[in-house]
Amino acid sequence: MLSIRGIEIEDTYAEAFPLACARVIVTAEHPRLVRSAATAATGNASSVIGCDAEAGVDCYLDPSDTPDGRPGASLLFFGYSRPALEQSLISRIGQGILPCPTTAAYNGLPIEPAKCLQVGGKIRFFGDGWQGSKLLENRRYWRIPVMDGEFVVEEAFGAGKGVAGGNLIIQGTTREITLQAAEKAADAMASVPGVILPFAHGIVRAGSKVGSRYPKLKASTNQGFCPSLRGQVQSELHPEAAVAYEMVVDGLDLPSVSESMRLGLDAAAMPGIVRIGAGNYGGKLGSFLIHLKQLITAEG
Repeated sequence: MLSIRGIEIEDTYAEAFPLACARVIVTAEHPRLVRSAATAATGNASSVIGCDAEAGVDCYLDPSDTPDGRPGASLLFFGYSRPALEQSLISRIGQGILPCPTTAAYNGLPIEPAKCLQVGGKIRFFGDGWQGSKLLENRRYWRIPVMDGEFVVEEAFGAGKGVAGGNLIIQGTTREITLQAAEKAADAMASVPGVILPFAHGIVRAGSKVGSRYPKLKASTNQGFCPSLRGQVQSELHPEAAVAYEMVVDGLDLPSVSESMRLGLDAAAMPGIVRIGAGNYGGKLGSFLIHLKQLITAEG
């Protein structure tokens, strides 16, 4: 049996999948405004099952690390395709960042001309003909008049190939213990640069499976992990488990997602946790299979 400090680790894998990704650097005059803009731009973005994107705050930035020398944040966005992601960025920057006082929005990934997202180049039309632009080091920035001055947004944003759906499933003897373990795991997982935990608080209580008995639903509750359904379904819960929480992580690349999972696995292995596993669909959903056994080996 696989284990960490005596806690059972399932010999299974998380099944992750590719999504188009983008990074937005949002800045403002004060950190509180950065946080407000980041929250607005990444809201309602937990899962592409029901949202236009998966998004979150990668990290907050010191003024020395931003394009305009102001406080900032790195936001990551993931979508099914580049066109879908482009539309998400236009909407989320245009509705979440542009209206927030003193903000600006910059691209945070390398740009390939044939694959870039035309974001600022479309948001500029909000300027109603009063907008202007400046070309600096072959990158164009649009200046849109607003009521506290100008909103600066970069014309093009880079689009990469990200990895979404890395996950862990933590089972414990009580809700309190399991939530504590999940919170420790979330903190550890989020510490890896280039990853986000897109769900609220970094924790998922509504784990899902692909499909439903209702034809219009793409996904539905994962009944095997619902304690209230024990005895009615084929339970996936450990006999001593009262609660299960899922951790979901998206990242810019596979090594970042794997490292995030490794740290989360180690952090969650505490007294009162009886099993840690992962969700997969037999290799039918995603092309990235992250084996927990390999994460334990990597931990040394």
